[in-house]
Amino acid sequence: MTDAITRHGRNGAVLFVSPAAEPLFGVRASQLLGHGMFDHVHIADRPAYLTALAEAAAQGEDRSVEFRIVRGDAVEANAGTSAWVEMRCRPLDPAKLAKDGEREVVAVLRDVSERKTQERAVEIARAESERANAAKSRFLATMSHELRTPLNAIIGFSDMLTNETLVLDADRKVEYARLINESGHHLLSVVNGILDMSKMETGNFEITPEPFAPAPALTNCCDLLALKAREAGVEIKTRIAPALPELMADRRAFNQILINLVSNAIKFTPRDGRVSVSAFTDGTRLSVVVEDTGVGIGEDDLPRIGEAFFQARASYDRRHDGTGLGLSIVKGLVRLHDGDIDIASRLGKGTRVTVRLPIEGETGRRPADPIKLVTDKAKELATVANVRIKKSA
Repeated sequence: MTDAITRHGRNGAVLFVSPAAEPLFGVRASQLLGHGMFDHVHIADRPAYLTALAEAAAQGEDRSVEFRIVRGDAVEANAGTSAWVEMRCRPLDPAKLAKDGEREVVAVLRDVSERKTQERAVEIARAESERANAAKSRFLATMSHELRTPLNAIIGFSDMLTNETLVLDADRKVEYARLINESGHHLLSVVNGILDMSKMETGNFEITPEPFAPAPALTNCCDLLALKAREAGVEIKTRIAPALPELMADRRAFNQILINLVSNAIKFTPRDGRVSVSAFTDGTRLSVVVEDTGVGIGEDDLPRIGEAFFQARASYDRRHDGTGLGLSIVKGLVRLHDGDIDIASRLGKGTRVTVRLPIEGETGRRPADPIKLVTDKAKELATVANVRIKKSA
């Protein structure tokens, strides 16, 4: 038999164990006698193991339990290889009691590790399916809000401009046209964000690394968002280390990373708050840190920040607009550059986002100078030609 058979006496002590237990526990059968088998049961599962044996002995009824065991001799700290075991136990003679008022128990043990692995895989698949359904519902709710609001503005103000019965002065017409233009740009940014995220997920988003100075890009990004920060009553501070080396990265992607991080920090920072942007070298990487004194992120939401269309405390009456794609796009762009991103936050205290990008690019090497390549190739061809001429002579 492939199943192990054991007989238990008082307090679960093993009185007999079949040879089939040796490959299951990874030790000799004699080592499982007494309380040797108990020592191989995982510490967290020992109460369930003893309870099943005690109930079968005291009540004279069948019991079944699943627990983990530790294979091999390293049982002191549960350092051996673990396996899942199903134990079915029943009283050896239901009608006969021992002198101490308990019955002996016979048990059958079977390795169910493969089944437990399959069950775990099914649980993970079910959880992923539920998350996918939740993401789909969240996407539909967010998109309906983000698209309906600017579309209503475009339709409403354009109707007023085309209505011949309404008399509008020049200033009012300019204001309506400006609002239509802003709503159109908002719609375009939403669509572009969805397209970028889709390209990253399908692996079709291409980057073109080139050497450039990161300091001017950081400064230009902060200058670009300075007006937005002033309107929100938020102060932007920059701390850029002197003599930063050239960065081998996609310039457009680098700018998009900065704009998304800084604009997010401004959006979620209340008036009279502060956003600081710093950059420095960390070994072979450039570290860019965007820190704010904003609303922060709760511990429950923090692990999910960066998922597509996820927004912390998202609801229909949320105070801030957005699709929840900003940090998802940032994570995707950082990953394409073989970098990493770290997000630390406390609710009501602010958020700190650190992006680290390889200075020399994804491969750790700068591309060769094209002029130098042509020169070297010309020298090589000239050398070959001279050798041929000498041989022919």
